[in-house]
Amino acid sequence: MQAHRSTRRSVLASILAGGLIAGTIDIGAAALINWISPAIILRFIASGLIGPQARQLGASGALLGLLLQWLMGVIIAAVFVLGAFLIGPARLASDRRWIAAGLIYGVVVFLVMNYVVMPLSALHRVPHFTPASAIENLLAMLLFGLIVAFCARPALRPHPHEVAGLSSPTRSV
Repeated sequence: MQAHRSTRRSVLASILAGGLIAGTIDIGAAALINWISPAIILRFIASGLIGPQARQLGASGALLGLLLQWLMGVIIAAVFVLGAFLIGPARLASDRRWIAAGLIYGVVVFLVMNYVVMPLSALHRVPHFTPASAIENLLAMLLFGLIVAFCARPALRPHPHEVAGLSSPTRSV
């Protein structure tokens, strides 16, 4: 039972770390790509929920955008971790497979965010990329995927008792 509880904690910690770190770095990447303030990026994120008027909200719009960005990051990380358990967690946690998984997931996140989430948002917008902006945005999502996959590794490693085929820890008397 204790091993199961620590595994759940490890999964939750991996999801939170991956989502919050990747989401925060993504804000900085978007600000650098667009050469604008992170506050403007955050208000743009908020406008996906409440529409263009979010851009006029100042600090409250930026705070809403930050919370939404973190929520999306955690959801994206949770989808990766839970999907990894379906694929076979030990395979993704070992060697360098997490790198390939993170890069592939970054491409998936890029496509879903730009061609599913954005059109369904309050902005109803499909992005139109130049070749340079497509590469910049794809690179940002590849980094996002790598961060999520790296943070997921501890949760995906088999517990020592599972490797040994034991259901619970044994004690020496």
